[in-house]
Amino acid sequence: MQPLQTLEVETAPDPTATIVVLHGLGADGNDFVPIAQELDLAAVGPVRFVFPHAPVQPVTINGGYPMRAWYDILGTELVRREDEAGVRASREAIEALLARERERGIPASRTVLAGFSQGCAMALVTGLRHGQALAGIAGLSGYLPLAATTAAERSAANLRTPIFLAHGTQDAVVVPARGEESAAALRALGHDVQWHAYPMGHSVCMEEIRDLERWLLQVLARP
Repeated sequence: MQPLQTLEVETAPDPTATIVVLHGLGADGNDFVPIAQELDLAAVGPVRFVFPHAPVQPVTINGGYPMRAWYDILGTELVRREDEAGVRASREAIEALLARERERGIPASRTVLAGFSQGCAMALVTGLRHGQALAGIAGLSGYLPLAATTAAERSAANLRTPIFLAHGTQDAVVVPARGEESAAALRALGHDVQWHAYPMGHSVCMEEIRDLERWLLQVLARP
């Protein structure tokens, strides 16, 4: 896979923390720029937001139409028919972004990996397997893919990394039960999961943004 193209927004010069935000199916890196701009993270110092664009590829569930996607969606049964190869390829591309942040002076301990829908799935897959302890993993309106291999493949470095999961109770795209099952599975493995539910569909709401902001302020609090 080619290196991911990215958009970047810095809240001030010389950032001391990075938040990588992975968009959902059919969107691109621009999708969450306005939401990031709603977050007041001044208390943790300058922050660099990195918004990568997923590669364009045919998506089976959408009639093979090419769009930005982290992996193929083969059908509505997301667990039994997973595009494991696509998930793993995107994970490697996201790992390269995390490595670039380290090269730019932001350690994993000052980096949050976040995502929406498919981006949430990729944040969980990548964050749990990352070899260095991240500040946090945040997933909105998504689920845990490759769940059967998580226990064996997860990194010891991120066993205690805080995880923020949020979901709309009226979500018809990724049904709430998928998110709840993912949170339960991660808790059963001993992970620190903060779960939030909101009366909305497959979307983002202001209450969720404020809850995410509070969580980010905690996990990125300066020592």
